[in-house]
This record gives sequence, structure tokens and C-alpha cells, in this order.
Amino acid sequence: MVNNRAAIDALKEKLHIYWQDEGLLELAMTHSSYNYENRDGRRQESNQRLEFLGDAVLELVISEHLYKSFPMYTEGELTKLRAAIVCEPSLARVARQLNLGACLYMGKGEEKTGGRERPSILADAFESLLGAVFLDQGLAVARRLALDYLQPVLEDILAGRLDRDYKTELQEYLQKRSADPVNYVILREEGPDHDKTFTAGVVHNGRELGRGQGHSKKEAEQQAARMALENLIMSDRGER
Repeated sequence: MVNNRAAIDALKEKLHIYWQDEGLLELAMTHSSYNYENRDGRRQESNQRLEFLGDAVLELVISEHLYKSFPMYTEGELTKLRAAIVCEPSLARVARQLNLGACLYMGKGEEKTGGRERPSILADAFESLLGAVFLDQGLAVARRLALDYLQPVLEDILAGRLDRDYKTELQEYLQKRSADPVNYVILREEGPDHDKTFTAGVVHNGRELGRGQGHSKKEAEQQAARMALENLIMSDRGER
């Protein structure tokens, strides 16, 4: 069993934040599976609401940083760059640096299936942490935390060293052929709330191009875009 208390204490030391309400940090590290298995315990709320808040803070902070740092970039270029930073693989990478997986209060079932290393859970944990920091310390400290840990991600993106963003690649691929929008649809949700599997489909011009699965909607959509790209490329090669 992971020693959450020791891991959280180590996280506090690493962040150099003097919390006014340490309960916010505890809440940020409480995965929904913990409450699912401990309904009579003292933690009745999970980190999902903090994740919602942290997601908004993160988008604002990164948007402001890119706007000021790249004055020659167009709106489209800034949007593409932001999407590459504020995505599941990038946020999971930062969460691993902070050892957030070990900090999480998590149900035994989720833990046994590798939940502490699952990218979607780690990415959500970082957003939850950012939401907690924003509430406890304000925007300036939240901005410092986000930029300190995401700056290396930005540098890797600019150097072409990060994982591919299949949704953006598919959008660009299809824009060469048609101005019709690309739409993503969640076709199925399976499993309990703390361990869902999503199936997404990507549709263009009334035709489904690919499907994908993942433990988050974002992951499922990325996999659907990847499959669509592979199908389109194979089709193009066959026509030649």
C-alpha cells in the first residue's frame, strides 16, 4: 500500500507552498474511486470539481503565456501550440515529475489495475492540484506552478520531441480536401464511474472515419483520430 501521507508531505516540500487550507491539497489528491469504496469515510468529495477549476486556470495561464511569448504567431498557431501543451500526455508527464500518482487516495480496485500510472488519472490530478493552489494561493502562485513545470514541455514541442497530436494532424489533413468540420462523438461509456472506458468516433462530411477507446474522452478521441488518419492514408495509397 502506498504511503499517501509521506508522498503528500514530500509534494508540499517540493512545491514550497505554505498552505492556508491543507484540506484543499488532500481533496485534490482524492480520486473518485476512493469515495466509491469508502462511502462512510470522512472524504465524501473527490477531486473532480477541483479538476474542472484547474482546467480553466491552466488554459488561461498557458494562453496568456503564449500570447506574450510569441507575438508573431497567428491565432491558429497559438491554438495549436496550446492544445499540444494542455493535453493528457503533457499533463501526465508533469504529474509523474511531481509523483502525484503516489499522493492519490485511490480505491483498491483502481490501484490494482494500474490507476496510479494511468495517464488520464495523472493528468486530472495535476489539474486538480492547480485548482487547489489557485483557491488557496491565488492566480500568481498557480501561474508559477503551471509555467515552472510546463515550460520544458513547451520547449520539447517547439523542438519536435513530443508525442503526436493526432486530432490536429487529422484536422490539417482533411482541411486540404474540404472545409467541412470534423466532429467527435462519444459512442459508448462502459464501466463504473471510477474506471470508465470511452469509445469515440470521428465523423467528417457525414462519414465515420475511425473509432478509438480510452479511459478518458480525450484519450478516446485521440485514438479515433489516429485510426482515421491511418485509414485515410491507406486509402490514398490504394488509389494511386
